[in-house]
Amino acid sequence: MLTLLALLPILIVFVLLVVMRLPAKIAMAIAYLSTAALSYFVWHTSGYQVAAATIHGVLTAVNVLFIVFSAVLLLNTIKESGAIVSIRQGFMGISADRRVQMIIVAWLFGSLIEGSTGWGTPSAVGAPLLLALGFPAMACVMAILIIQSTPVSYGAVGTPILIGVNSGLENKADVSAALTEKGIAFGDYIVHIGANVGFIHATIGFLIPLILCGFLTRFFGEKRSFTEGLKAAPFAIFAGLAFTIPYYLTAKFIGPELPSLVGSIVGLAIVVPAAKYGFLTPKETFDFASRDQWEDDWKGTLAPTNVDINETAKHSILRAFMPYLLVIGILIATRTIKPLKSWLTDNAVITFSNILDTSITNKTQLLYSPAAVLLFVSIICIIMFGMKGSEVKRSWSASGKTMLAAAPALLFSIPMVQVFINSGTPADVAEPILAMPRVLAIGAADVFAGMWPIVSPWIGALGAFIAGSNTVSNMMFSHFQWSTATQINLDAIEAAKVVALQAIGGAAGNMISVHNVVAACAVVGMVNREGLIIRKTLIAMTYYVIQAGMIGMAIIFNPMWWIGAVIWPIVFFSLMSKSGAKA
Repeated sequence: MLTLLALLPILIVFVLLVVMRLPAKIAMAIAYLSTAALSYFVWHTSGYQVAAATIHGVLTAVNVLFIVFSAVLLLNTIKESGAIVSIRQGFMGISADRRVQMIIVAWLFGSLIEGSTGWGTPSAVGAPLLLALGFPAMACVMAILIIQSTPVSYGAVGTPILIGVNSGLENKADVSAALTEKGIAFGDYIVHIGANVGFIHATIGFLIPLILCGFLTRFFGEKRSFTEGLKAAPFAIFAGLAFTIPYYLTAKFIGPELPSLVGSIVGLAIVVPAAKYGFLTPKETFDFASRDQWEDDWKGTLAPTNVDINETAKHSILRAFMPYLLVIGILIATRTIKPLKSWLTDNAVITFSNILDTSITNKTQLLYSPAAVLLFVSIICIIMFGMKGSEVKRSWSASGKTMLAAAPALLFSIPMVQVFINSGTPADVAEPILAMPRVLAIGAADVFAGMWPIVSPWIGALGAFIAGSNTVSNMMFSHFQWSTATQINLDAIEAAKVVALQAIGGAAGNMISVHNVVAACAVVGMVNREGLIIRKTLIAMTYYVIQAGMIGMAIIFNPMWWIGAVIWPIVFFSLMSKSGAKA
């Protein structure tokens, strides 16, 4: 009964957002109140703990809104400056095919941003860039959320592994004892887990560009045909391998810090020239119908760019792209140069410690936030492009309105997540009750122990769906996954593969995380249509975690499961193709 009740907040979110299609601000308000009531009356969480978790969530939401504002501001600044004409002409110069553009911007450029900074920044930068290229707002959000899977485990220079998995397993007596028995240093064990993550991600993720193409033509093409996207298969698979091969090799031979960065940089260096010269690109160019034929749900509230590709550009391509190059350069520098990173993380920090005398603490690093970088570059653009005061005023005003529109949903969704995570009673009470996520995970372990590698990625995805973070999911569940693995008689080496499946599921769960979906919708002006997005990204996430489970069973229990791992993508693409008849 407790397991079913712990599942209730998630069911409420799913039913209200995905089934009933209510706006996130309404659905998440109901979900927050329900979760708080369950936490207080059933889990016997103290009122102070519920209130502290709520305050922590509100403060976190304010930080996310800062990122939303800064991301939209950069887009609006580039639009008002006229640089958008050069940017669009630059991408059209590489390829006029929308499938190719999406692979380059979402899959490769988005992975570069994920590898450097993580924490939802690909949505803040990549989705507005796709919008600027003339993609429907809903397609922008869908694409940028789907790619937040393979590169995520090594996002922010390896944070989900180096912080998430590390924190989950560190100082655990059973883990230490098992590693001592095997003669394995803890640091080497974390690197070993990271290598397993890279292998499994690579064997799944190389098909993500092809899924992107199929979804683009199925949901936003005139023919509503998934098969039309599959016509780009040679180029899409080529682009997938151009990222995942160097990505895996980096994870195996160097460590968890750089796989997504190296994979995306090598991928861009290979794929962009190939696309420009037509290597493996589709013979027929895919484009959207004219904007007046788009469905209303596709469009955001941000004004369309209406860029004429024959219009004379005010700025050179290099100058127009400079804001994005600056964002990437500054993000990489601030995440990899240790003295600079230390200075940014130690200054302009706002900390609320032990809120309401609980163990909950909120910490805001203003200078280290991706929002600070986006805001800084937006200000530089004013000088770089010689913008007029009226242009600056319009860009800032429009960005503020977009941020305010996103605020209600985030101010309920993130507190709901924090109450969910921080539910339960203290360990020192007579009969402590575990927090809701732990109750759910243990319930799953009791039922599915014999098939745990199949279930393990779903637990990771659940954690990311709840928390909006692969890192937090790994913190919550890495030790639980490791313990479950040892309970089904796996040794420490095999248990590392189970923890890797946790990290992979946690990465895939980013596709449907309400936190991520709301923020991504906000930066392209698509507030209140979050459920429609989750309907699409849930399909891609399901493919990912099922495939991860198949591969997990093959490498842990029986190699015959590789047959299932080969058949499942064929079944998935076949089912999607049959669903692609014209609507």
